[in-house]
Amino acid sequence: MPDSSFPPPALRQAAQQTASLLLEHGATVSVAETAAGGLISAALLSVPGASKFYKGGVTLYTLESRLAYAGWTDKDTSTYNGPTPNIVAGLAEHVRAQLGSTYTVGESGTAGPGVSGSGATRNRQPGYVALAVSADAGTYKRDAETGVMATGEGGTSNSTVREENMVAFAVLALTFLSEVIEGNAKL
Repeated sequence: MPDSSFPPPALRQAAQQTASLLLEHGATVSVAETAAGGLISAALLSVPGASKFYKGGVTLYTLESRLAYAGWTDKDTSTYNGPTPNIVAGLAEHVRAQLGSTYTVGESGTAGPGVSGSGATRNRQPGYVALAVSADAGTYKRDAETGVMATGEGGTSNSTVREENMVAFAVLALTFLSEVIEGNAKL
């Protein structure tokens, strides 16, 4: 029988480390996530004592939700060409302003299976994620690739590529947040 515990081990470890740092620094966090689908918030909330550091979060999966909850305009949706660090920075900054947290971690990616290969831009390839952490010092940005792609490109089946990338995106987001809290990230 497969392990059905939540969060998955890597995500649990990242959430526990982030929670410890937030508590140690007396800091709070909010979340603006898209492709992770709520996993970042769920992982943080799985840590006992989360009410001491978690201010709230939004899952901004559709462009319509970004219009309603992220301060987007019709122009933003009409010019949208996939996730980028600058777009995610805007999501994080907006949510931080609304919730008044010390930090807001933002995430948007392409979980897959989706289009891959020469027909897709880098930010539309399965496994691409854009991240941002909004803080008093400014907004930290980065992007990454998980390496989890559809069968034939990374060995992962189409039925699991999406889930694997969602978990990987959440782990990367929490790891990035931890780096910012520790002072190990650059603006």
